[in-house]
Amino acid sequence: MKDLRTIVAAKRDGKTLSEAEIRAFVEGYSKGDVSDALAAAFLMACLLRGLEAQETLALTKTMVESGETLSLSGLGRTAVDKHSTGGVADGVTLVFAPLAAALGLAVAKLSGRGLGHTGGTLDKLESIPGLRTDLTPEEIRRQVGEVGCAVAAQSPNLVPADGALYALRDATATVPSVPLIAASVMSKKLAVGTDLILLDVKAGSGAFMKTPEDARELAEACLALASGCGRKASAAVTDMSQPLGDAVGNALDVAEAIAVLRGETGGRLRELSLLFAARALEQTNDAGHEEALAQAAEAIDGGAALERLRSMVQAQGGDPRVVDDPEGVLPRAPVREHMLADGSGVLAAVDAEEIGLASVGLGAGRIRKGDPVDPSVGIVVHPKIGDRLEAGEPVGEVHARDHDGAAEAARRVLAAMNLVDGPVQPPPLVHSWM
Repeated sequence: MKDLRTIVAAKRDGKTLSEAEIRAFVEGYSKGDVSDALAAAFLMACLLRGLEAQETLALTKTMVESGETLSLSGLGRTAVDKHSTGGVADGVTLVFAPLAAALGLAVAKLSGRGLGHTGGTLDKLESIPGLRTDLTPEEIRRQVGEVGCAVAAQSPNLVPADGALYALRDATATVPSVPLIAASVMSKKLAVGTDLILLDVKAGSGAFMKTPEDARELAEACLALASGCGRKASAAVTDMSQPLGDAVGNALDVAEAIAVLRGETGGRLRELSLLFAARALEQTNDAGHEEALAQAAEAIDGGAALERLRSMVQAQGGDPRVVDDPEGVLPRAPVREHMLADGSGVLAAVDAEEIGLASVGLGAGRIRKGDPVDPSVGIVVHPKIGDRLEAGEPVGEVHARDHDGAAEAARRVLAAMNLVDGPVQPPPLVHSWM
């Protein structure tokens, strides 16, 4: 076997690696023939020297081929997958999956857990009593065929090379590399045999990519990988300069998604969910934008999407009564305190990451993988950029285990809001489609 140190040395020196070299190194690491130390050196070399498009494609393909794949052929439905790069109060998947199923599409969504300031869809769903996310590929396929949607955890046998490399990236400060991020994201998407991949790449204070330009670079890298594997994909760069919805927690996120599906609340969460559902119809059924948007809105307003959520929850072992009585079924924090604006003015900016971290401080998220999560706690923040606030006006609530924790979270949230005197133009919800 070739001395794999020469591959690391080549990338360290800025050389372009062949597909065979990348395959040999990744397969060697997956089999245990490559030490963590050498793999960490490889990742750091990739971070500092970058990867050419063909190198990134070779890395992605190798990771896909390292494990099983999930076929969705023969279901009688067009299969769609949607991925978000993560943000604060981003409950789109909870709305999109049943909404797309109600529109006749099939959604097999492999989601992740929250880490740092971002919430995880699996953590949110698991706040529903009894609901399982550890579905086998066979269970996912069967449920998608019967219900139209399933949201589950990534199987240990699905792209295991990515799982191993991601854990090492997290431990070695090599996460912020666009090629490595794109390869990680797309290896999981490409391992599932969908007809369309939708990507929601967030940009702003609450996202990993802080500017629309950086987010667009990542989106373009992901789309190039889909094209290189002969798969259809579309991406949007969307705003995360403020929490997308109002709820920053787990049970709270579920309750907000249910309110959207019940037609009881609108706002940016509903709007973005509708836009992605419409995009799916446009890309798969050649529907016009306005027609597709109207169909998606009717699926919510007519109750069809809510019934799909009920069926999905029941199929995954959860209590289906949650769609009728979320407050009665979901766990509730013992302390609930209102937050009052500490000044008057127009909301000009929000540190969305700080609000996410304030929720983590209550126990709603995790700093390290494996940390426990309290499903009941979190924060609800109503104002959006451009709204006028008056001193003493209620702006949201904190759901906490104790009063001290609630007071600290409220302090952090209010400090994360910047008020000014003059009018403020709200940021666009979608910066661009690709």
